[in-house]
Amino acid sequence: MRMAGLTMVTRSRSRSRGSGAGPRGAGEEAAPVRKGEANAEGKKSHGPAKRQRKTQKLSVAYEASDNEKGEGAKLPEAPGWEPPDWQQQLVNIRTMRSGKDAPVDQLGAEHCYDPSAPPKVRRYQVLLSLMLSSQTKDQVTAGAMERLRARGLTVDSILQTDDSTLGALIYPVGFWRSKVKFIKQTSAILQQRYGGDIPSSVAELVALPGVGPKMAHLAMAVAWGAVSGIGFGAGKLGLQAWVWPPRPVMSQSPAAVDTHVHRIANRLGWTKTATKSPEKTRAALEAWLPRELWSEINGLLVGFGQQTCLPVRPRCHTCLNRSLCPAAQSRGGP
Repeated sequence: MRMAGLTMVTRSRSRSRGSGAGPRGAGEEAAPVRKGEANAEGKKSHGPAKRQRKTQKLSVAYEASDNEKGEGAKLPEAPGWEPPDWQQQLVNIRTMRSGKDAPVDQLGAEHCYDPSAPPKVRRYQVLLSLMLSSQTKDQVTAGAMERLRARGLTVDSILQTDDSTLGALIYPVGFWRSKVKFIKQTSAILQQRYGGDIPSSVAELVALPGVGPKMAHLAMAVAWGAVSGIGFGAGKLGLQAWVWPPRPVMSQSPAAVDTHVHRIANRLGWTKTATKSPEKTRAALEAWLPRELWSEINGLLVGFGQQTCLPVRPRCHTCLNRSLCPAAQSRGGP
């Protein structure tokens, strides 16, 4: 019988049969009688012999399955914590987002590059759109990228553009003055160290001026087709052909989490305890959310946060999760 990946082996042991237990096999000799047994033989009572019920001893041993054998084999651990209603909540959000008509669906970083440009240039444009998108609405980022692309958006063209002109082109993105400096510094590094391309690892991307972990992981997904955590997946973007051979999925790096994801995860109760930062939310989500959903969840929740679960005055009355959302319940129920 196999239980929880372990094989239970049973062995029964009974006392050897005496002379009264049944006939011996043909040619089988009687066992020699010991001295103590001989004395007892002479003191047999003449009353009717009572046959004592013989008990069997059951010995149980557990045999590990093939993939659990070896030292340190442990019993399977119980599943960890997960939100009680998350599957139905996710189904409802997918339904509400089925129109794919949120700003992120048309104006996100994966839509801001020039599809006719060489792969190296497309990747550079993705990175710049991510740098511009920080603390900036998607519509504003898309406008800035359109103006930059109209002048020919390449590493060389950016390095040849003076700071005041570059500032005018990207304004009014958030912190535009700082972004002018970061874009120039990053472009110079890309030209000197990477031949005008962008790095293909998170560690190298976050080392660039003005590039944080969220931007790096989204760049890996959008530009390189590598899902390194909870962020945009590249499978739907048609960008996998940018890399040959395709790079393997990274497995041990922190993920990108948008502020919309941070807010919505806490409202839905998708974190075991309330989290205070997007990075804490990322860690809390990756602790329980199935990995096959990582590439979907960021874009799904960003659009949901742009249309329904707004930062201020969320539209709970139109939300399919109003009866399942702890935050909606605390505001007065459905």
